[in-house]
Amino acid sequence: MTDVIELRQYTLQPGQREVLIELFDREFIETQEATGMRVLGQFRDLDRPDRFVWMRSFPDMPARLQALESFYTGPTWKAHAAAANATMIDTDDVLLLRQVRQGQLADLDPAVRDTPASSLVTATIHYLPAPPDEQSVRLFDSTVLPLLEKAGATPLALLQTEYAENDFPGLPIRTGEHVLVVLTSFPGQDAYAEHTGRLAELPEWRDNVQPLLPNSVERLLLTPTDRSMLR
Repeated sequence: MTDVIELRQYTLQPGQREVLIELFDREFIETQEATGMRVLGQFRDLDRPDRFVWMRSFPDMPARLQALESFYTGPTWKAHAAAANATMIDTDDVLLLRQVRQGQLADLDPAVRDTPASSLVTATIHYLPAPPDEQSVRLFDSTVLPLLEKAGATPLALLQTEYAENDFPGLPIRTGEHVLVVLTSFPGQDAYAEHTGRLAELPEWRDNVQPLLPNSVERLLLTPTDRSMLR
């Protein structure tokens, strides 16, 4: 089961993204997963060359606390923390999320790791004025995702804010925000460009759905590393 998810955006020192990716993909995937978490994906932000984005998940909040305590006091982090931290400027841009429907990310296959990744993953963060209610969740789950798929996207998951208290204060998370996050995948950047054109031309999207969407939106265009399961 994949339930509690962190969407982590790191601002790095100029020119250090590939240094961190090499270290992360070599040292921090299996060693984190040995504590009970899952490393879902690692990405280069296509629009910001000094931004590294990654996602990990936990079965629930108690499992999160146990896994984080185990990893960040363990030998791998102690051995490589200085090198990792030297690449970073800010690591506090973190959203704590949960899946709207169970199982959407449960079928990710670790076997894809170490195979070339040429896809594009989008994380579209919709900022809401209040916690998402049943009506807004249903709009995204039953209408938005099918229309995105109709226009050529592969929906990966729908996530919403997890409001549980962060009981691992050594790693801050953003608070006081209400979001719905749509994860989608495309074969590549050209496919994404074609998708945006087709979506804009769908009358049901343009006339019925788009006017209902939140005005405040952040869209991350992400290219997976070769060791990313999400791709």
